[in-house]
Amino acid sequence: MNKLLKPYYAVIFTSILTENTEGYSEMAENMEALARQQSGFISMESARAGLGITVSYWDSLDAIKSWKQQSDHLVAQQKGQDTWYNWYHIRICKVEREYQYLLKT
Repeated sequence: MNKLLKPYYAVIFTSILTENTEGYSEMAENMEALARQQSGFISMESARAGLGITVSYWDSLDAIKSWKQQSDHLVAQQKGQDTWYNWYHIRICKVEREYQYLLKT
């Protein structure tokens, strides 16, 4: 995560997949590559072990809104609802402060 001087936003996407995940990994990779090209995108982190969690970081609420309405992303959202997800939950949060720890070797 880059050090930013102003607050930024996190979109937290948690999900549980159906048994039919054909094409899911490829679409997820494509959506991450596409998100990285969007104005206002900062970074993304993702993990899946039963429950999937993807957090994307954006510089503004307008950037998040534009990403949600991006045409290829709309197609992926519909495919997710129709095929890949049993459940998902999206939270949008303002990040006001951050810090990290790095083990020194």
